[in-house]
Amino acid sequence: MAVKAMPNRRAVATAGLLALLTTGTLVAQEDDRGLILFERFLGNVSSLGGIYRLDTTVGYSFNKHFSVDGGLPVYLVRPSDTAAAGGLPDTNGIGNAYLDFRLLVPNPAVNYSTVLTSTAPTGDKNAGLSTGRVTIDWTNRFARSFARLTPFGDIGFANTASDTPLFIRPYTTLGFVTHFEGGATYRLTRFLDFGAAAYAIEPAGHQSVVGILSTESASSTSASTKSGKHSGAGQVASQTTSASVDPADLVRDDGVSIWGTVRASKFLTLQAGYTRSIHYQLNALTFGIGANLGSVMRSIWSY
Repeated sequence: MAVKAMPNRRAVATAGLLALLTTGTLVAQEDDRGLILFERFLGNVSSLGGIYRLDTTVGYSFNKHFSVDGGLPVYLVRPSDTAAAGGLPDTNGIGNAYLDFRLLVPNPAVNYSTVLTSTAPTGDKNAGLSTGRVTIDWTNRFARSFARLTPFGDIGFANTASDTPLFIRPYTTLGFVTHFEGGATYRLTRFLDFGAAAYAIEPAGHQSVVGILSTESASSTSASTKSGKHSGAGQVASQTTSASVDPADLVRDDGVSIWGTVRASKFLTLQAGYTRSIHYQLNALTFGIGANLGSVMRSIWSY
């Protein structure tokens, strides 16, 4: 049965407070060389509850082609009223520290970019914020602009199902996956963009799943796993400790996302979106606030 995104009052209040106190960024480095300093806040609300992430990213852009950055996210997890009544407490804690290597190769025919991301297991495994292992994700993007329309396609290989810019997963995984995304963005005005995309995650081999919004461990031999049917994302999100899952059907996912981006200024960006996980029948609302602090600092230094 499908579940609908119904954020509770406590989740909305928490999100609103954090939105006032923090900023994040959803924009790219504009200058060819210099300091990278981003502050991000991202909220993800579904029927399972709310997951909020504050992320500071620090790095250096060597030129218009290559940059390196890293950070350490902080999570606030607020379960739904139903989950809270069942004994699931609020959770606060750091996630996995990460390091990104980014390469951009522009071309008149098609622009190519690649990002290699590695994380260290600094998050609390018992809270579902880490699998307790090092992870690596290699994502490749191909895009080309036609006036205001920019179609794009991504393909990546990883040993974890990573979050996307619009979706904080209510679980983390360990095991080989191939992930795909294809869609387009459209610039309506100088300050406003819209986008839509479809995504898919295809796992292979042995998988382990650790849930963030959960109180129970699920068995890999459950009837729903054997039959390949799912009662919703709660099946995956029902693991609080590492649970071996074989076959890998619990990690498999596909869905669609739509979003809008407002560039309030050169330094501040706002974003809101919606993700529908078809495989897990889960609806999630996402909102983000961001600031390019590196650009602010460069403007001050050059004054």
